[in-house]
Amino acid sequence: MADRVIYAMYDDDEVLKTSAKKLVAGGVNITDVFSPFPIHGIDPIIGVKHTRLGIVAFMMGLLGLSLAVIGFKYIMIDDWPMNIGGKPSFTLLENFPAFVPITFEFTVLFAAHGMALTYLFRNKTLPGMPADNPYPRTTDDRFVMEIRLSDNARFTSSELHAKIKETNIVEIEEKDYVVIK
Repeated sequence: MADRVIYAMYDDDEVLKTSAKKLVAGGVNITDVFSPFPIHGIDPIIGVKHTRLGIVAFMMGLLGLSLAVIGFKYIMIDDWPMNIGGKPSFTLLENFPAFVPITFEFTVLFAAHGMALTYLFRNKTLPGMPADNPYPRTTDDRFVMEIRLSDNARFTSSELHAKIKETNIVEIEEKDYVVIK
């Protein structure tokens, strides 16, 4: 199923934000924004939902904490207890103060790597994958706003072009967009 999409290019992030506010106030639904760096405050303007990446980081941190506790319980208490510095090796609670740094480091390691991998998988930005970027210059100095015609069914293409041209655009282009299901 093919869809039409309008790309409006800007040369400043503040101009893009004010243009997005103006278009959204006029009833235009903005699908996405491509930029060379994150634009603070654009997500609530274009209606992007909050991410659940923090929940994933917490779950990965719990996994790291659990593996650290299970690991040092098995290695240092059950399998091969060692008397290091006179600390007792009878129970987990007697040894736990010595393993707090290990527990902390495992928690941070798993939370950070799990969050990074989840982000890469979810956004399909793994190494070697082709970029899903409409304009190569958005990685350098341009900001592009994507507006799909199917999301703005109450406007015609010429009405959307007229609304977009009221903002301070540098360039506007309409293309076919193939939706993969």
